[in-house]
Amino acid sequence: MSTTAPTSTDSFWHSEAAIARRKKRHGADRRLQIFGITAITIAIGLLGILIVSLVSTGYQAFVQTEIALPVNVSSEEVSRDDPSKGDYRDLIRQALHAEFPDVGDSEFRQLEQMLTRNAQFIVRDRVVSNPSLVGQTTTFHIPMADPIDQLNKGVISAETPEDRRRVSNVQVELFDQMEQRGLVSTPFNWGLFFNADSRFPELAGLAGAIVGSFYALLVCFLISFPVGIAAAVYLEEFAPKNRLTDIIEVNINNLAAVPSVVFGLLGLAVFLNFFGLPRSAPLVGGMVLSLMTLPTMIIVTRASLKAVPPSIREGALGMGASKHQVITQHVLPLALPGILTGTILGLAQALGETAPLLLIGMNAFITSPPGGIMEPATALPTQIFIWADSPERGFVARTSAAILVLLGFLITMNMIAIFLRSRLERRW
Repeated sequence: MSTTAPTSTDSFWHSEAAIARRKKRHGADRRLQIFGITAITIAIGLLGILIVSLVSTGYQAFVQTEIALPVNVSSEEVSRDDPSKGDYRDLIRQALHAEFPDVGDSEFRQLEQMLTRNAQFIVRDRVVSNPSLVGQTTTFHIPMADPIDQLNKGVISAETPEDRRRVSNVQVELFDQMEQRGLVSTPFNWGLFFNADSRFPELAGLAGAIVGSFYALLVCFLISFPVGIAAAVYLEEFAPKNRLTDIIEVNINNLAAVPSVVFGLLGLAVFLNFFGLPRSAPLVGGMVLSLMTLPTMIIVTRASLKAVPPSIREGALGMGASKHQVITQHVLPLALPGILTGTILGLAQALGETAPLLLIGMNAFITSPPGGIMEPATALPTQIFIWADSPERGFVARTSAAILVLLGFLITMNMIAIFLRSRLERRW
């Protein structure tokens, strides 16, 4: 039986130097993997900390402490012909006296302060919408004032000395009586979504900001989508390749990296000061956001057009189609999934922008949702800024809740983009 003598190549690969080099390479590979896993773990951990902190602070804003108060809408106080002119504040006082007859005059004022200051308007609006309530005793679910709401949620502790909390001992005792009699409830706070902004945290909502963001994004889409596609199609399919188009392409890429506050300054100088458009209007906000998203739209559309194989164009031209027919009937339909995905992601980026909207005044105190693109409005990011700057402690939870709502919209838009990409994308 013959054996083969080891060659010089085998001895090279099995030498101590080769083994040391392999160990070094393998060690470098393991370190790179460890670095990558560590980076991902840190990123997920920081994201988890952010989400946990927002949820732990903002979940309280999704419920609201209310009192079930029977109110006798007397026909002597409220006219059936014009229920909007009734003395509803006196009706609230009578209802409180009926529920708490043993409360003295000195304590009754503190009892009144336990209800939201807009209690009379809540009763009035419901009676105006349903005049048949005049002459009847109806139970109204009225939000409690913010300090009482915080007391019910444990933010304010009854064990804290009276001089260090916003709730007096009398109010604590009265609230305990309300709970024992089953008058207090904590339902889901639909007002967070259907109420406009208010100076009282228990009544403040996001309706105005949501509607304002919708109008601003609508204007942004109507401007940036057609203009961005048209510009990208021209630059990619029709424009000659010369120094001028190279300068245009470089400037588009640079504009995509310009800070958003610069576009806000541009909107302030051009749309407000020069053209005299109304301040705080979603029209101006949408135009500013469209300027910001246009470079991204053009870049994404050009990338989608480049992804269409040249054979599609050549085949259509070979069949006698014109350049226009090739673009509109073949190239654009095939590039549409990528264009839609980029558009949704661009709108999601615009939804979260704050600086340009602050500069054009979309951070005003708006007590009702806008009825159109020309009326004053706020947006979700600017509403968060307003609440975060408020000294009222009740707005802390609402700020976190508003951030969660904004994140929900952004995640939804990204999921729609992923869905469209997976369903419509074609692989060549």
